[in-house]
Amino acid sequence: MLKEYIRRNTSLYSALRDVLKGEMEEFLDFITSFKLRPYIRANTLKISPEDLKARLERKGFKLSSTVLPYAFRVDYYPTELGKTLEHFLGYYYVQDLASMLAVHFLKPLKHSFVLDIASAPGSKTTLISALMENTGFVLANDYSMDRTKATVNNIERMGCLNVGISIYKGEKLVKFYKEFFDFVLVDAPCSSTGTLHKNPEIIKWWSFRDVKLLSKVQLRLLLAGFDMLKPGGSMLYSTCTLTYEENEEVVERFMSISGAKLEKLEGPGIGEIQGNIDGTLRFYPHRTGTEGFFIAKFRKV
Repeated sequence: MLKEYIRRNTSLYSALRDVLKGEMEEFLDFITSFKLRPYIRANTLKISPEDLKARLERKGFKLSSTVLPYAFRVDYYPTELGKTLEHFLGYYYVQDLASMLAVHFLKPLKHSFVLDIASAPGSKTTLISALMENTGFVLANDYSMDRTKATVNNIERMGCLNVGISIYKGEKLVKFYKEFFDFVLVDAPCSSTGTLHKNPEIIKWWSFRDVKLLSKVQLRLLLAGFDMLKPGGSMLYSTCTLTYEENEEVVERFMSISGAKLEKLEGPGIGEIQGNIDGTLRFYPHRTGTEGFFIAKFRKV
């Protein structure tokens, strides 16, 4: 049924087909077949990956290792992932592997200053905090008060002590933090076509007009993030959508305006492909077993 609904939105179907080309039917079959398994990551601020795996497997969970030492694919879960004692205690976070890889490629260092410019609901913020071992400072910013409530809850649950919260339009933060951060994450608002398998409501509203509006927001956030980055610092851009207009085209416009240098990313080897710009990465669900994702990284010289 999901496949048929996607076909009825002719603009969406056309956009996906332009990107996926001969893989379109394989993509549609995969996202409608319930083959995409959830992922969790151990919160290393509270528990080791080994102890979490043993604890959950004693309760009947079946977990598989991934390319990240703290992440597991959940092959079977006897109860909802968000309703276990371990989840309540902040021992793990339910997060897609591609989303985790965005932070992995950012490579935030201990004792550094990091900006997550569009942070809600805090998935990547809490991973950044864990990788930094609660040192340094992470600013979790988002323009939405309602969405930031979820960020606050997740930060508290995961025991992140080095995170501050701001509720502000990301592009306006620059007047406070000019060349202040060592690392910037721009996980931008997007049309989310990489998550159609779990967010079918996207089909109802998706249009090229929305994509055009979102691409303008994405570009503004990238330019602001780059202005807040120290010379020598790194900035990562990620989306959970597949359209060229929100990914490669935004990157090209950003680079032409800012003069930013692209850092070539080497993939994790899970079936990802190179984007239309050399050094960027694309993750397609039927190839990688993750959400659809795009990642690009820049360095400020």
